[in-house]
Amino acid sequence: MEEEQMPLIGDKFPEMTVNTTHGEIELPDKFEGKWFILFSHPGDFTPVCTTEFYAFQKRFDEFRELNTELIGLSIDQVFSHLKWAEWIEDELAEEIEFPIIADGTGKVANTLGLIHHTGGTATVRAVFIVDPESTIRAILYYPAELGRNMDEILRMIKGFQKADDEGVAIPANWPENELMKDDVILPPAGDVKTIKKREKDEKDGKIECYDWWLCHRES
Repeated sequence: MEEEQMPLIGDKFPEMTVNTTHGEIELPDKFEGKWFILFSHPGDFTPVCTTEFYAFQKRFDEFRELNTELIGLSIDQVFSHLKWAEWIEDELAEEIEFPIIADGTGKVANTLGLIHHTGGTATVRAVFIVDPESTIRAILYYPAELGRNMDEILRMIKGFQKADDEGVAIPANWPENELMKDDVILPPAGDVKTIKKREKDEKDGKIECYDWWLCHRES
């Protein structure tokens, strides 16, 4: 029997029906026309995961402003998710507003490649960023001992949206890049005509270039 390959960057997010704290959900249809972030965690009622859920919820409105939804996942049962979310609200004063997938059979985790050999049967910390066309744009993995940086995930959504809207690339550490601050990078020139246009645009002050293949401009 051929082993099912986990989805990769550029693939369509696989269609699936999932059981969540908000009831049964069809993915990716539930978030049609929106970006969404599916993130897995090793287990409920664990210290690092609790800090992550709190941090995601604190930024929930920021994600929503970017037309982005959140959905969590682990192989815990739904009653465990519900009780944990209740504990977070009671003890940390933060209501978890996004759904959490209860993947008790491990079917979703196996489809998405979320169970790694070193982690036993628990799901690793993974992040899938999916665009409004249901295309997977990024996949991130973290070990059990290291919590995620939610501000970086927000930055990635902002960067993807800017790249799509303006047909540009995003430099390292944007919007605080060491070479070009919050500028965006123009795609490398692919022909002589484009090179000459870049040279003219640079003289006119429309763009800045380190060379014809490394040009940037204000967003």
